[in-house]
Amino acid sequence: MRTTIRLTADGTAFRGRLTPSQADAMVEALQLLRSRDFSDTAIVMQLNADRAEIGRLIERLAGDHKTSRDYTLNLHELHVIHAALTAVATTFISDRGFSEEGFPMRTSFFRENFDALALSLVRAVSDATTPQ
Repeated sequence: MRTTIRLTADGTAFRGRLTPSQADAMVEALQLLRSRDFSDTAIVMQLNADRAEIGRLIERLAGDHKTSRDYTLNLHELHVIHAALTAVATTFISDRGFSEEGFPMRTSFFRENFDALALSLVRAVSDATTPQ
């Protein structure tokens, strides 16, 4: 999976192109966390978005994912995606530790892919907002 993301500032939003696997990973993280049996308040605490807002973001990112697509996302939406990418690993922690096998079996990605995408989002926002 290519994990590098490039964004350009577009007013109060950011525009960028996501590969099919990048969008799929983001959707998977959001869906998995939205479906947790935590209270609505706990979901908002974890992702700074309620289930309805997460659902709308999933719909925007979802698609046939056969080709790369351009997206325009605001800072809040990028934060929700970043939070999901970083928090999804916590769903695979039990009293026996982290499930290395369970993560890719459930998400179809390695944990490192989610971590790299999250870091790439931060770098992309930094690059887009750093004066030249």
